[in-house]
Amino acid sequence: MKVFIINEPFVPDFCRTQRWAARTRGRVLRAPDWLAYAAAVVERDIPGVEVKLYDFPALNWDKTKLKEIVSAEKPDFVVLDSTTPSIFSDIECARIVKDNCGAAVIMVGPHCSSLPEETLNKAAGAVDAVCIGEYDYTVRDVIANYGNLSAVPGICYLDNGAPRLTASRAPIEKLDDLPFPAWKHLDLKKYFDGGKLYPYIDIISGRGCPNRCIFCLWPQVMHGYRYRFRSPENVVDEIEYDINLCPGVLKGGEFFFEDDTFTVDKPRAHKICDEIIRRGLKLTFSVNARADIYDLELFSKMKKAGCRELLVGFESGDQEVLDKMRKNIKLEDSARFMEIAKKAGLEVHGCFVFGLPGETPRTAEKTIKFALSLGLDTVQFSGAVPFPGTDFFNICETNGWLLTKDWGKWLDAGEQQGVVSYPTISQQQINYFVDKGLKSFYFRPSYMIKFLLKTRSLPDLYRKFRGFGNFMSYLTEKIF
Repeated sequence: MKVFIINEPFVPDFCRTQRWAARTRGRVLRAPDWLAYAAAVVERDIPGVEVKLYDFPALNWDKTKLKEIVSAEKPDFVVLDSTTPSIFSDIECARIVKDNCGAAVIMVGPHCSSLPEETLNKAAGAVDAVCIGEYDYTVRDVIANYGNLSAVPGICYLDNGAPRLTASRAPIEKLDDLPFPAWKHLDLKKYFDGGKLYPYIDIISGRGCPNRCIFCLWPQVMHGYRYRFRSPENVVDEIEYDINLCPGVLKGGEFFFEDDTFTVDKPRAHKICDEIIRRGLKLTFSVNARADIYDLELFSKMKKAGCRELLVGFESGDQEVLDKMRKNIKLEDSARFMEIAKKAGLEVHGCFVFGLPGETPRTAEKTIKFALSLGLDTVQFSGAVPFPGTDFFNICETNGWLLTKDWGKWLDAGEQQGVVSYPTISQQQINYFVDKGLKSFYFRPSYMIKFLLKTRSLPDLYRKFRGFGNFMSYLTEKIF
């Protein structure tokens, strides 16, 4: 039996594995981590199966290549990812598979998880089953029980041509039982993020998030609000496994903990750092953190273990906007966080978003000023996107703020853009402030000099010049 698991093509540089799928301004390309987990589970649990994991964006392959591969190799099952901006293209890819090899097509990811019945109806027979939410074991079970899909929890499948939902599937409790992601199928050096050292590898040490920000896609649609943890020993075992696969990660690169909030359970964060130190691993890593969790003892331990940077969702410089998005942080938390992080010798990447409820040109200007005042090392500014399945989407739909529910219009030639318009601020103004924020931060002469002087190595110089070139290519395309 052949099973192909595919991160399918869309527009060039499209990054579907990040929380807001788009062609990012920095041309970020992340490895398909969730697909790599599913590939590893299928390989381990289904005897005699041949699994191939293809990442078309990383290989710069198009739909013609997809047709060639499935026509030549005739897989029995093909797993495709889905995002809201790419869903019509994703369905087109499903049709290419169905027409050229007749494989059973399984779709996973946030869009089809939010709208499973709509997805199957729009696919018109090109997709056979949708896995809803966390899909590591669900994909395996669909393949193993294809003749009796009604017994598989957590899916929506075609039953005599009509979508049928099965019982819901509980979140995975014993995360240590999962195999490590099947990175062996991928060239990890093809992935790039100008804000991370090169090369970098994702580590997911826990799933879920206890916070309830209205806009965040992963906890609301894929992994839930309860934070489930892997053991520190299992996490560091994976780090050692990855080092053997990609030794370059120790030679100028880093690991990135993709957990929603690595620092939310401080005792566990301490234990992971202790385990890294105990094994004598000389590595570099970065983590996602929250602005209201700052602890000098923890940050110092993380620094000792190899932590380079904290990625933090400060989101806004206006307290009322923060409150409306249910961020549950105060502006003074951000200032205190920066003080403690700098004292521990850690860099900080700040994440900000324009276009959430309560936004006005005045609050957007406040956010840019706030970002410039914090002493951040790097930043990202984004336009808020109300993805289906989130509270933000429901709020926008109820109030008539959505510009369109035609998913094919959610990107601007592949570029991320705002898709809401308020009486207080328009879509065009939201996009304007995103670009203004980026240029205000990165085009300061003092920042450019500091950025270059802090170069750590030749790989670090490479990622800085590549990142700068990617950003300039975005600006050039916007201007011309």
